[in-house]
Amino acid sequence: MNTITDTEFSRFQRFIYDAAGITMSPAKKALVCGRLSKRLQAHRLNSFGDYFELLSSGRAADEVQTAVDLLTTNETYFFREPKHFELLRSLAAAAAGRPQPFRVWSAASSSGEECYSIAMVLADCLGDASWDVVGSDISRRVLQRARTGHYPAERTRHIPTPYLKRFCLRGTGEQEGTLLVDRRLRQRVSFAQVNLNAELPRLGTFDVIFLRNVMIYFNGDTKRQVVARVLSLLKPGGHFCIGHSESLNDISTAVQQLAPSIYRKP
Repeated sequence: MNTITDTEFSRFQRFIYDAAGITMSPAKKALVCGRLSKRLQAHRLNSFGDYFELLSSGRAADEVQTAVDLLTTNETYFFREPKHFELLRSLAAAAAGRPQPFRVWSAASSSGEECYSIAMVLADCLGDASWDVVGSDISRRVLQRARTGHYPAERTRHIPTPYLKRFCLRGTGEQEGTLLVDRRLRQRVSFAQVNLNAELPRLGTFDVIFLRNVMIYFNGDTKRQVVARVLSLLKPGGHFCIGHSESLNDISTAVQQLAPSIYRKP
């Protein structure tokens, strides 16, 4: 495997910051080396410097997206941080019977587990009423995986048993050891590629927004800008959930804290 010099690594630190607003610490040097080495081989390049020149040439837009996909960390699982789903259940139950659709945005949806967890709760509470879930991520690779709704069975251990039976199909034969989210539920979830560090596309407004375990990758200024953009799409009275290790102290005064990691827009 090729080795990456400090100078080359600093270029990729700047690359991912410019592309996605992500601040990559020196501890990620081995990760960059490991994840990008195969791209050097694919293009028959001798060094990470040569690969960076390819990305900077303006002739390789698809390769730039591939590099962004490889350098963005995507870790998630079903029903992560259960208190947020208890809140979602209570909010959805309170919205039952209202004419307006109940809308939830998973703003860093990764491979889709968070979106489908949200959708299971909404389907349980609101049934065939008007509701929808939007998932977004900067990585095309994980969004393609998310749209399939197909996961290794071991990744689904946090799904409540009644939901497993109601909303999921266990694989048999060649698909044994996997699980597929039911098509009717998948159809209620849409996915879009969104860079939170740039002007947001027109997604509409939302009753609840999940932006969990994302801010840890941003510096202070970027956190403030990203949170301001995201909160601009939260309805008055809407709720905002972040990761338990995160805080909005010195980041935003647009929402009021109700509990650790849970906020409400006045």
